[in-house]
Amino acid sequence: MTKSELIARLAERYPQLVAKDADYAVKTILDAMTEALSTGQRIEIRGFGSFALNSRPPRIGRNPKSGDKVMVPEKRVPHFKPGKDLRERVDATVGQPIKED
Repeated sequence: MTKSELIARLAERYPQLVAKDADYAVKTILDAMTEALSTGQRIEIRGFGSFALNSRPPRIGRNPKSGDKVMVPEKRVPHFKPGKDLRERVDATVGQPIKED
């Protein structure tokens, strides 16, 4: 699901919520999450999961075009760990066909 699909689904599900307000709400939440992760904070949404930062050490990589060795610097990457409720709901759908909208 893309951000625009999420906004459309929220506006459809809650008729009292104008699409512009749904757009603002989604952008505000995503901006707050981005800000928290960029300052090194952990985000936990009960029943859904948690977002944290993992650190990847520097390493030597290869340029796929030339094959030359390239130094890849250390980086911090976001990591999502699903919560128990989310894992159970997803596991309950194993074997059922995936519904495409």
